[in-house]
Amino acid sequence: MQNERFDVIVIGGGPGGYTAAAKASALGGKVAVVERSALGGTCLNLGCIPTKTLLKSTEVLESVKKAKDFGVDISEATVSLEKILNRKEGIIKRLNTGVEFLMKSNNITIIRGEGKVTGIDEVTVTTPSEEIVLKTRNIIVATGSRPAAIPGLEPDGHWIMNSDQALMLASIPERLLIIGGGAIGVEFASIYQKLGAKVTLVEAMDRILPFSDREVSDALKQLMAREKIVVLTESKVAGIQKSAEGLLVKVETPKGSKEIQTDKVLVAVGRCPEYENLGLPEIGVTVEKGKIAVNSKMETNIPNIYAIGDVIGGILLAHVASAEGTVAAINAMGGQKHMNYRVIPSCIYTSPELASVGLTEEEAVSRGLKIVVGKSQFTGSGKALAMGENKGLVKIVAEAVSGKILGVHILGPQATSLISEAALAINLGAVVNDIADTIHAHPSLPETLLEAAEEAVRLIESGKE
Repeated sequence: MQNERFDVIVIGGGPGGYTAAAKASALGGKVAVVERSALGGTCLNLGCIPTKTLLKSTEVLESVKKAKDFGVDISEATVSLEKILNRKEGIIKRLNTGVEFLMKSNNITIIRGEGKVTGIDEVTVTTPSEEIVLKTRNIIVATGSRPAAIPGLEPDGHWIMNSDQALMLASIPERLLIIGGGAIGVEFASIYQKLGAKVTLVEAMDRILPFSDREVSDALKQLMAREKIVVLTESKVAGIQKSAEGLLVKVETPKGSKEIQTDKVLVAVGRCPEYENLGLPEIGVTVEKGKIAVNSKMETNIPNIYAIGDVIGGILLAHVASAEGTVAAINAMGGQKHMNYRVIPSCIYTSPELASVGLTEEEAVSRGLKIVVGKSQFTGSGKALAMGENKGLVKIVAEAVSGKILGVHILGPQATSLISEAALAINLGAVVNDIADTIHAHPSLPETLLEAAEEAVRLIESGKE
């Protein structure tokens, strides 16, 4: 292998990395992937897949608890955390195998070890047994991210956890305090509350999910409160002390200091790009503001070295990394493709789910756009009522004159699937009439999107903003 020369070497085997490798191979390239741990990256091993697996277990638990509402009598539900975690690990292992098969079926060389860029055409891989120097025409860096930490609140794996460690608890804490009200924090709040923990969520901003549409995030906060999740916004943890009863957490809130007893603390304040130890600054690659700088072709300042996914900052989503990986691979193989971030769906797997694409109402207003906002509640959906999941709403933001769809925001059952229709509509430049004039199946959840579009059409025709 020392004497082999590759067309593309990808450092990192996550969604961005393995997608880039597969694309480069499909374009005729000789490709290698360097991965220090399991293929699939954070998404498959410590993020998207394991959290959604746990969430599904909590959904089943909720269904059993509510079975009598559907005319089904079931004895009391009990939770086996060991079996839940075993199922999670089984799904991860199956998907790991799938990614490995994808690589091998595309004749991609998998190299296990720590990769470092030691030249503009060279990657050195340190394995448990040797050091391998590989030559390549192009390098794609896809090393992902790690959980962000708060100084003074570094995870110890017992009292204070990060999101990776929160997936591996041997028991459910009676009380859990979560720092951070972004996507990671609210998802874990939903998981642990349904598994029986008393959850307190502390967020420094004035609302949870601060980058989501305000009306929709406020509605989710209200639903979380109904589930007895305590949400403290505009609040910060000022100190933690161990006590005989667990941990005593001091929280500064707008109403003054508050002391909260908890068994564990989960720090969920986002993720940081992981590019250290790659040797990039040493060979002249520009790293600024804690991330690798790239252009729209995913090129660094050195044309044959690309970077994709969480390591470049920006939108830390697996599907974005995959799209960036495709762009980087095409360009590495001689193409001319640019990344388009105009239509990026965002999905948050709470209960109910929250999904959005395009502009929020606040963003549209701040840009000086004249808009209409069409809304529809799931309370009126026959399908949602039959499912017993009729909480939430669909909100469409559209231009007031043309009706062009600018953004769609959904809080409700299967929102993360429903958002795809909205993403397609925005990508095609659709207007609200395009959705309103499309026959939707009945009874179905997408009818709620139809009704929101019809409401937007009525507002446009009446001249109301």
